[in-house]
Order: sequence, then C-alpha cells, then structure tokens
Amino acid sequence: MWSGPRTVSTALMRAWENRPDTVVTDEPLYAFYLDRTGIDHPGRDEVIASQPTDWRVVLAELTSAHLIRDPRELLASYARVRTEPDLDDLGLRQQAEIFERFGGPVVDSRDLLTDPEGILRALCRALDVPFDAGMLSWPPGPRDSDGVWAPYWYGSVHASTGFAAYRPPAEPLPARLEPLADRCLPYYLRLQEYRLSSHGGDRAADLR
Repeated sequence: MWSGPRTVSTALMRAWENRPDTVVTDEPLYAFYLDRTGIDHPGRDEVIASQPTDWRVVLAELTSAHLIRDPRELLASYARVRTEPDLDDLGLRQQAEIFERFGGPVVDSRDLLTDPEGILRALCRALDVPFDAGMLSWPPGPRDSDGVWAPYWYGSVHASTGFAAYRPPAEPLPARLEPLADRCLPYYLRLQEYRLSSHGGDRAADLR
C-alpha cells in the first residue's frame, strides 16, 4: 500500500498481518529514500543497513492501494517527530503521481478510523480478497515485521489492540506549517476524490 508518513499506516499493517493468509513488509522503500536523499532521520544508518536501497528490487513486489490523510492532521502528527518537514518528506506529490499512472483503491485514514469494519470490507472487495474479522483487532506489542525504525515512530501502535476512534488533533497546526499544508492540499484532494466508501465502491477503477 502506498502512503506517506503518519497516515495510520502501521495500524493498517497490523490489521493485514493479523490475517492468516497475509504477509506484510514494513516501509520497503524507506532505505532507498534515505540513501537517495541523504536526509537525516532517526535511526538513519540502521534503516539503510536493514533494507535494499535499489528501488527496482522493492517495486517488483508492491501492490497498488493508496492510504491518505488530511494534510493538516498528517503534519500535526509528523511534526512531533521531525519539526521542520518539507513537501518531499510527506510523499503526497509522489503518491498522486503514482495514482495517476497506476490507479488503485484509495483509503482515507479518517474514514478508516470512523468505520474500520466498513472500510476494510470495501478495501477487501476492491482487492478481490475475502474480508477477515481478525483485521479489526490484534495483540499489543512489537512484531518481527516492524522495521528497525519502530522505536522512533511506533510507540502508539505498539500499545494498540485495534483502530482507535477518530479524533481531530487536540491542538491547532503551528502557523509555520500552514503554508506546507496548503501545498499538500491539492494532491490530497485529488486522491480523496477516489476514496473508498463503506457504502459503495470507489472510482479508481476508472483509472485502471
């Protein structure tokens, strides 16, 4: 599943991993991203040592679903770990480009947290796999599938046993991040137009 950071992606990974018929891979392009950009992230050297840095090796095994989140909520969460993000840190522009070329079902994290079962059922239908109720809850704690960066980013998901109910950010977005949120918004809205609904299908089939 293609997503940027702080989009409830690790909780969704837990949901799929809790199925008996599914294997997950945690952020397989992370090492490539750090190696190519030279950017400084927590645990950078550990991440690069833990994964292939050749994108071709990784892309050969990836699927084409998309997970998105309102940029203001995404930034509020991301800035708690890296205080001065830029557009490329968030991946929305690149995600929109991938979607335009390849299509695929789109999940908005707010919808997922508001109605986990409904959205997961819709996603399973879109991917032509049966829904499994085990996707709705999981045991707390780390997993062998977690990337080596888990200690820096996964505190809340390690404590979780299911999808937390949706709550808007407790504090307003810092003023310094407002311009970045505005730059992200067109990409998010483009993807959101095709998001799955628990009451119906999705429009991404038109692009496939």
